[in-house]
Amino acid sequence: MTDQDTQQRIEQLVKGHELVLFMKGDANFPMCGFSGRAIQILKAVGVDTAAALTTVNVLEDEGIRQGIKDYSRWPTIPQLYVKGEFIGGSDIMMEMYESGELQQLLGGQAT
Repeated sequence: MTDQDTQQRIEQLVKGHELVLFMKGDANFPMCGFSGRAIQILKAVGVDTAAALTTVNVLEDEGIRQGIKDYSRWPTIPQLYVKGEFIGGSDIMMEMYESGELQQLLGGQAT
């Protein structure tokens, strides 16, 4: 698969789903601390991680693992996209959660 094919696949994932998290592992079994923290933050703002969240396990596809970093121009994983827009990684998600920004963005209620 070419880099261009990978970028098109990423584009389809990002644009085709309301909420996408590129992560190591999945929502039920995060495989790194940062991915786990991202899932916990989303749960804390009321996201149903089974129904409302699309996760992409970058460990299953080396092309996607590198390709998503190129796509976003962001060097780390996890990466959260909301309505096609890159939001950030777990540190940015935590900052946005603490300020209430993430709750507003996702329409969730602060808990």
